Amino acid sequence: MTSPVAAPTIRPVRPEDVPAVVAMVHELAEYERAPEQCHLTAEQLHAALFPAAPALFGHVAVDAADEPVGFALWFLNFSTWAGVHGIYLEDLYVRPVARGTGAGRMLLATLAGICVERGYERLDWWMLHWNPAARFYASIGATPMDEWTPYRLTGPALRALAARTTPAPTHPAA
Repeated sequence: MTSPVAAPTIRPVRPEDVPAVVAMVHELAEYERAPEQCHLTAEQLHAALFPAAPALFGHVAVDAADEPVGFALWFLNFSTWAGVHGIYLEDLYVRPVARGTGAGRMLLATLAGICVERGYERLDWWMLHWNPAARFYASIGATPMDEWTPYRLTGPALRALAARTTPAPTHPAA
């Protein structure tokens, strides 16, 4: 008989959590059928999360031994229509061993709490259309935004467009 897994605790990512979060990002890439596209290193994630003025933030779900079993990585966005920031959830992942413990719901609730506390009006994320998490997201009241089509510039197309920029005019010294 197996004992029930205790509900995890949610806390901000600490530097010592970075290797576990990177491993889970790679697990997520495998789950999303694109492991060859994931190149994140511990050095990159540490540099993104812990500079003087970070642009990336993270929370982890930790088990009773304080070992990360899930994570949420996020950054701020801004709604020009609402005139306030929001949170864009880049990735949320819970290891299979911790699924069903409430870790995913608790991670999202933590981000929702940050939104409410700071006066942000929305929490956004993308999800692959085949991901069974859609049922979970619907259960917490999230709605798909199917009227919007995401676009992305990358690789040669990104470089080609960047090459078409015009340098800003210089102003003579007064």
